[in-house]
Amino acid sequence: MLLYSGMNKDLFAPVLENHKPAHPLIYFFLILPFGVTGGYVTVTFAYLFSKAGISVEAIAALIAASLLPQVIKFLWAPLVDATLSLKKWYILSGIITAAGILATCLLPVKASSLPLLTIIVIVFSVSASFLGIAVNGLAAHDTPDEMKGRVSGYLQAGNLGGGGLGGGAGLWLAQHVSHIWMPAAVLAGACALCCIALFFVKGHPSTVQAESVSKTLENLFKDIWLTLKTRLGVMAMILCFLPLGTGAASNLWAAVAGDWQASANTVALVTGIVSAIITAAGCLLGGWICDKGNRQIAYVVFGLMQAVCAVAMAYVPHTEIMYIIWTSLYAFSLGLAYAGFSAFVFEAIGKGAAATKFTVYASLSNAPIYYMTIVDGWAYTRYGPTGMLNIEAAFEVLGIVLFLALLKYANREKMALV
Repeated sequence: MLLYSGMNKDLFAPVLENHKPAHPLIYFFLILPFGVTGGYVTVTFAYLFSKAGISVEAIAALIAASLLPQVIKFLWAPLVDATLSLKKWYILSGIITAAGILATCLLPVKASSLPLLTIIVIVFSVSASFLGIAVNGLAAHDTPDEMKGRVSGYLQAGNLGGGGLGGGAGLWLAQHVSHIWMPAAVLAGACALCCIALFFVKGHPSTVQAESVSKTLENLFKDIWLTLKTRLGVMAMILCFLPLGTGAASNLWAAVAGDWQASANTVALVTGIVSAIITAAGCLLGGWICDKGNRQIAYVVFGLMQAVCAVAMAYVPHTEIMYIIWTSLYAFSLGLAYAGFSAFVFEAIGKGAAATKFTVYASLSNAPIYYMTIVDGWAYTRYGPTGMLNIEAAFEVLGIVLFLALLKYANREKMALV
């Protein structure tokens, strides 16, 4: 599933003639802070708090809290179009995101810090969601038809690369610098510097007046309702809530690394930039596969591959090399699942307000990531790492069974109508 809502052909508004669009690389830097916030929580915090003796269940709750705003961000997405300008929204959310990351350095790594840290994490996660929406809009208004694919690729690379930077670099700094404020300060500074990229992209004012926000929401839900009346629309909505292809265990790799005797440097490398590269490769291959065959079946296969990875990792020797191998394979399966989900939703939403509808689906698709992260943390506390991975795989299989049953029913109804 996706934290970043992605791009499709209906998202890009017409570009003014004689206007030179921004180079796609600009969007790589603009979206980096969005990925940094996620990686900083799931890798840096998860590893440090785990080493401090905090339970994996408590760490999972912190990670889940950071995911919650991404589940419901479609509720405030119309505000970005209704007020201010996209550049102003980016600067405002970028500053708040950087300040939130910086504020974490004031808290010691111990259990008593978790309540306040959770509040800070939620704040900068909400802020990062506004930043992502603003970048989406900037790209939509400034990208010509022939550059859509390149811009989408750079955005996803920036999102995943930001996760590697926020997690891997954050953890490496925490292990190698003497000042506890340094990792947060470096990452916060990097997020703030991304605002410089705004100079190289055309701005765009709000598209509606503030008083028409309610009308914007009304139109949004009307379009969603029309989509839900279709067979694929209903299936895509249900799919958003199934525990299939969630990759939730990857949110806890840093927290459970000690069970595989993985060092801090290994965790920083494998769950940081290496994971980002492998996941991106999985996305590319998964997209190619989905274009060559049945997208629904492809998504089921990708989810099954993720379940197999989880079970295999549970029973192989718990050593550092096995940690490297299986977290990498899991990351690849996650990339496949990302592509499979996106392809299915793109097929379901059709045209019309496609970008808005995709944002809704992408937001809701974070729901199973949210609850499965909590389930994984609970399972680890009670059954250890092997139990955690087996339970996640069981949920994956349950999701596959439910989805296949739904697919069979939907196809039978379609035949009956014919």
